[in-house]
Parts: sequence; structure tokens; C-alpha cells
Amino acid sequence: MKKGVISVLSAVIGAAAGAGVVKKTVIGETEKLKVQSDKHLALYLMMNQWVKVKQAGKSPAAYLERNGYKKIAIYGMSYAGETLLDELKGTGIEVAYAIDRNAASIYSEVGVVSMEDNFEEVDAVVVTAIAFFDEIEEALETKMDCPILSLEDILYEV
Repeated sequence: MKKGVISVLSAVIGAAAGAGVVKKTVIGETEKLKVQSDKHLALYLMMNQWVKVKQAGKSPAAYLERNGYKKIAIYGMSYAGETLLDELKGTGIEVAYAIDRNAASIYSEVGVVSMEDNFEEVDAVVVTAIAFFDEIEEALETKMDCPILSLEDILYEV
């Protein structure tokens, strides 16, 4: 009889422990998905604002020129970074290089460096990875002595 009780208790404890592990895994995955969702929503809203800026006949280049930023670096060379690079072609703004954590696997018209590299001096860095702006700004401030700008802020201030 004691063996039967011990077997039942072991099964119950094992099931509870297994359920706890599954719950922890599901919560972890849910949190990852929420972070991704928030990131993509922020990017969508920023790109929507960019369309409004274009429709109003304005551009990020005008903001950069007005504030005396002639030579910049772009942090983040995904969709927004490539779009910004294209947007600045033919303006008075020189994109000296880009910075990206995946620098080795990115092809771009400008050189792409990683955070571990030494940076050429620029007037400002425009961060296109807006969901992680605070962390990126903090990391860049340890390596550079120029303004670190959020593309999102530029688009709302232009």
C-alpha cells in the first residue's frame, strides 16, 4: 500500500513540476513575442510618420541640415536604415558609414562597422533601431563624442 501512495505522490509531483516547466517556457515565449510585437508596432508607427512627413514636403535631411549635421553615421541597417540612406542621397548630408551588430553580413553602399570597431568622427549618429534607442545611445556615448539622435524623434520634429 505504501508503494502505491508513493507512486501516486511521485506522479502528482512530477506532473506539477512538468506543468511548472511548461508554464515557464510558455511565459518566456510570450514575453519574446510581446517584445517583437512592440518593436514592430513602433517601427510601423515611425514609418507611417515618415510618410506623413514626405506628404508634407519635408524630410529628415532638412532637419539634419537645419541643426548643422553635415556628416552622419546611421545605426541600424535594416529597413529603416536603408530607407534613410536612400532618402539622404543627393542632399547636403554625407553618410560616412553605418553601424550594425550584424555588420559582417550586411551589404550596403556605405561601409558598415560593428560596435567593436573604431568609429570615424561624425557630426551625429542617427539611430534607426528605435525600440532599443536607450541601450544603443548608452553604448554609443561611451565610444563617441557627438549627438546620438533617434530617427523617430527627427521625424516628429521635422
